[in-house]
Amino acid sequence: MKTKHILILVVIAIALGVIIMTFTNSSTYVNFEQAMNNPGKEYHIIGKLDTTMPIVYNAKSDANRFTFYMKDNDGLQKLVVYNNNKPQDFEKSESVVVIGKMQGDTLKASSMLLKCPSKYNEEKKPEGFGEKTFGK
Repeated sequence: MKTKHILILVVIAIALGVIIMTFTNSSTYVNFEQAMNNPGKEYHIIGKLDTTMPIVYNAKSDANRFTFYMKDNDGLQKLVVYNNNKPQDFEKSESVVVIGKMQGDTLKASSMLLKCPSKYNEEKKPEGFGEKTFGK
């Protein structure tokens, strides 16, 4: 075989490996119940912060441990342990996407995405510009 043919086969093998890894590492959005049925698999879970339960973060004693309770879209509440620092304005978030694995009744999060409230909502919408005319 020529070196050109070997090089083409290596490139094809690498491309196939990347495609296979992409499909095996892709996660799906589920609720807590589905994640508990498959505890070793990583999932994306969408929910809201449960503000009635404690949010525990102490930067002085352990800056890489943040725990809170979250309710998924079906209303099931679970404890989330995030081994990283607490995101800024976490309490103001509209919704939370937690990426992680279930271990018993606790979700061990590897990463987290926050949806901040929009500054463009109906309550704060301006009434209008009034009776203004602009030069021609």
